[in-house]
This record gives sequence, C-alpha cells and structure tokens, in this order.
Amino acid sequence: MRVITYGTFDLFHEGHVRLLERAKALGDHLIVAVTTENFDDARGKLNVRQSLMERIRNVERSGLADEVIIEEYEGQKVTDIQKYDVDIFAIGSDWLGRFDYLSDYCEVVYLERTKGVSSTQLRDETGILKLGVVGSGRIAHRLVAEARFVSGVSVEGVYSTTPSNARRFADTHELRVVGHSLPHLLEEVDAVYVAAPHGTHAAIATEAMEAGKHVLCEKPLTLTRKEADELYAVAAEHRVVLLEAIKTAFSPGFQRMVAVARSGSIGQVRSVDGTFTKLGETGREIQAPDGGSISELASYPLLAVVKLLGTGHIDQRTTSVWPDDSEVDTFSRIDLTYPHAVASARVGLGVKAEGDLVVAGTKGYIYVPAPWWKTEYFEARFEDQRDNKKYYYKFDGDGLRYEIAEFASLIRNETPESFKLRAAESAAIAGIIEEARRNAVVLR
Repeated sequence: MRVITYGTFDLFHEGHVRLLERAKALGDHLIVAVTTENFDDARGKLNVRQSLMERIRNVERSGLADEVIIEEYEGQKVTDIQKYDVDIFAIGSDWLGRFDYLSDYCEVVYLERTKGVSSTQLRDETGILKLGVVGSGRIAHRLVAEARFVSGVSVEGVYSTTPSNARRFADTHELRVVGHSLPHLLEEVDAVYVAAPHGTHAAIATEAMEAGKHVLCEKPLTLTRKEADELYAVAAEHRVVLLEAIKTAFSPGFQRMVAVARSGSIGQVRSVDGTFTKLGETGREIQAPDGGSISELASYPLLAVVKLLGTGHIDQRTTSVWPDDSEVDTFSRIDLTYPHAVASARVGLGVKAEGDLVVAGTKGYIYVPAPWWKTEYFEARFEDQRDNKKYYYKFDGDGLRYEIAEFASLIRNETPESFKLRAAESAAIAGIIEEARRNAVVLR
C-alpha cells in the first residue's frame, strides 16, 4: 500500500514525527510532499522560518519517508495521487473534511492530532510557541482554526469558567490540556489568547503576565483607558508581549492603505469615516453590562482613525440608539475632532448600513468598500479620474492568522511593541470607547 501525506514541516518537532509514524503505519511505502515557499504563501501559511531545503532535510533525517517530493501548486494532490499510484491519502484531523474530494482517487484518512505530545517535547530550541486559549466562544474556535496556518504556533489547551464548555472545546480541537483553573493552563503554555468577556480582560491578562506569559487579547483590550495603561505597565515590568487582537491592523491590505494615505499621495487627510454594522447577533454581544455596538465593533473604525489621524483628538461626541427593549446600544455614531481633521465611526448590531471606509484628503481620497475591515481592495481616487489607482491584496481566512503571526514574531524577536498597533493606539481606542459608552446622547 502506497501512502502520501503533505505539509510544510517547518521547525520539525515531535508532533511531525508522530504524524509521519501514523501515516507510515497505514502502508508499506510513505511519500511525503513538502510545500514550497510560494505555495505556502498562496494558501495563506504565515511565518515559515526554514527554507524548503532545510525542511526537506528534516523530513529525510526522520527516517520515516521512503520518498520526498515537493508540492508547488493548488490541485497538485490530484496529479500526485495518480502519478505515484497512491492508495491512501493521509492528513492531520484538523483538516477533517477538507480533502474528501480526493476519495474519488484513493482512500482518505484523517489522522488524529497528537494530543500526547507534552509541552517539554515541543522543545524550546524548535521555536514552537505553546499557546493556551482562555474562553470557548465563537471567536476562540476561529482562533484555533486559524493558528494552523501560522508556522511555529501550537495551540495546547483551553480554560473556561464553565468546565463542560472547556472539555467540549478541547475535544473538538483535540487539545492536550483542559485547564481546571487559569494557573493550571498557565503552567502548560508560553502565552495565552484571551477571548473571555470584555470586562474580564484586565484581570486575566494581568494574572497571565505576572506569571511571565505573553498575552494576545481580543478587542477591546479593556473598556477603560486606565485599565489599558495599567496592562501595558505590567507587560513592561515583566518583559512580556501584550498585543490587542484587532485583526485588521495586521492584514496586508489595511497596512498598505494606511501607508498610501499617510504618504501624501491624497494630500493632507481631513476626514476619516468608517462603518461596521451586523445583524442577527445573539449572546453576550447584546447583553449588559459589556455588550453593545460600541464595545463589540467600535475598535475597528477607531483603529482606522488613530492610524490615520493619530491619538490627539480634541473633542468627542457620541450618539447612540438604545431601544427600550434592548439591554445595550444597537447603533452608535462616534464623532471625533482633531486640530485639522474630523472623523466618524458608525457601528451597529441592530441596524444595517454600507460598511465602507472613506479617507478624504486635500488632493484626493481613498475608498475601501465593504467589508473594509477585511481589506482586499481599495482605490485612490482623484479629481482627474485618469489618475485613479486600484490596489489588490490577499485577506486569507478569517484574518486571525495575521494577528497570531505578528504576536509570535514579536515574542521570537523579543520586540515588545508592534508598529502595526502600538500600545498608545490601543490605549487611545480604549479611552474613546470608555467615553462613548459613558457620555453618549441616547435616542430611544
């Protein structure tokens, strides 16, 4: 029986060995396909640190591969299976269902993730970042799925204040650790992703950082400016990375849009107007005390505002729609005044509007269509339309892989702060959100 499996095999570790052992046990000839840098980039794999030849040598040195080939393009698996007369296609169970179409050509086997690999086996010298998840809601599930696209990151465990939810989460993602407490999870990991209710972020992040763990915290980082400032002070004291998980900040298209706008090509920026609305939200997003359109969504347009106009606004006004039958605001508009510019952030959980971003300048403007927070395309537009320019960029998956990759890179390079989202910018966003929630003019 001829078996084939595929992977990047970056920072070759015990988990890779276990997977290849299981694949090899399915037959008597194992073919291992190692992906090229270009193909990894095309499929959204980030932070691959070793060259193709280094990764091939790692697989060969394991002694488990009877044959090593290179995967270079989408659709190659179909060709390889036929070319090499393959009987079984084997892949990790985190890809469950993704390759069912190959059953037309051979047997498809999903190999269970190696839960038995201990944190010490994922050795420090390999550079593997052992990540724990605090919380078990929708965004936490997405984070685990996206982490598989970031080389050098292994999600090891989960902690939730509801143990049954943590167990289901761990079973779903085949995680090694179910923390019976936050300290228990912290003992097993190098860093945590905080996806718990907004009001708990500060306490969880503080406990993790005081234990020497790096923290990637869902937006909003906190609901007050004071708490945000205190968190960054704790991060500096314990020399750990604290990064707010606003995925847009780290996506290639948004970064380029900011660079184009700040380059002077559209002149001096005079206004920034961003909108993000959603319908059909349920659960804690629409529940008091921490839910509502401002706390759930304002981080995104405010990110665009502070990246383009800075943190020095001189006035703020907020108007919120808060129906009598709602626990929270369902639509809000935050207006900011700067010395030479204005900005507005419109957000809603019960109202739908065009979710675009417009950056107006003295020579032209930038238009980013909905959903601008997943920037794949934008235009620089001018009075003379012949000068217009269009920009196209990839936005892979849910986009969470970009924040994970940045987080891992900061830790690996011992860099405390990312220029893509600075501490002062996160703290400013927290302050604007605090003011907006506290002093909004409320319409019933």
